[in-house]
Amino acid sequence: MKKRLWIIPVIVILVCGFFIGRPFIGIRPFKDLTAKDVKEVTVKLIPPDTELEFTNAEVSKLVEILNRVVIYQKDNTYGKYAGQTVIFTMTKTDGTQISIKAYNPFIIIDGVGYKTKYGPCEELNNLANNLEAEK
Repeated sequence: MKKRLWIIPVIVILVCGFFIGRPFIGIRPFKDLTAKDVKEVTVKLIPPDTELEFTNAEVSKLVEILNRVVIYQKDNTYGKYAGQTVIFTMTKTDGTQISIKAYNPFIIIDGVGYKTKYGPCEELNNLANNLEAEK
């Protein structure tokens, strides 16, 4: 009987550790997204207040980057930062629309801000700026 008593504290510690550590581990909200799931994408850069449409090849590149995006805890302090905002508006084949704002070190998904991993968010900014420079 005494040997089994240690199981309860271990389970409690594991459960608490999961909930405490979750914000630091991060999740990938677009890990299952494929280019076939996306009907169309537009991107708006502010500044210079330019809006562009994506080709199929550009959609594939965007999805590839989004698959690597890692978000951490919610954080709506992004309004205190200054700089360029890149807003992707994605319409999926099922008709749902997703707004993704890349604003390093934040990503805003459908109006909810999150701290994000720097690399993929910077790639989103670069993708949009390179597209704008080409067109």
